[in-house]
Amino acid sequence: MNVTGQGATVWLTGLPSAGKTTIAGVLAEQLTAQGRRVEVLDGDEIRTFLSAGLGFSREDRDLNVQRIGFVAELLASHGVIVLVPVIAPYADSREAVRKRHQAAGTGYLEVHVATPVEVCSERDVKGLYARQASGEISGLTGVDDPYEAPDAPDLRIEAHRQGVEESAAALRALLSERGLA
Repeated sequence: MNVTGQGATVWLTGLPSAGKTTIAGVLAEQLTAQGRRVEVLDGDEIRTFLSAGLGFSREDRDLNVQRIGFVAELLASHGVIVLVPVIAPYADSREAVRKRHQAAGTGYLEVHVATPVEVCSERDVKGLYARQASGEISGLTGVDDPYEAPDAPDLRIEAHRQGVEESAAALRALLSERGLA
């Protein structure tokens, strides 16, 4: 059982209710069963603890992403596989995190969970799309706030066309191919 190894950050970006956290959870279980040290930095938990008080302006979203990126790189530099299911709607924010990892020599993969907004809206795990449609909230990523999908992610998962297990397997295969798991 390989309890040590090279760490890396795997950033799963995509719209709300795309399947990011679900895929990360399944992959975390699989990697942990292999003896790997794994952490999942869930966006909702980070906002509650590390980024409490931040809003959803572009500046606050960028600061949130940079904070998460810092923690992810720190953990990854110590041999942890860090799964980050966080929307991170702006390409330049995600690129800054990638560059921080590259500068430190720490592995980084960007995974686009490319679920169409219509499917996300049907899933509506947190009720966000319904609340936006009723006018209760605004600034929903991908609806009335921007989402800049990655042009060239390390992996694109179409979670609406394949199951969670298949999605996690594709990501696990990429980690293996890159020598990270």
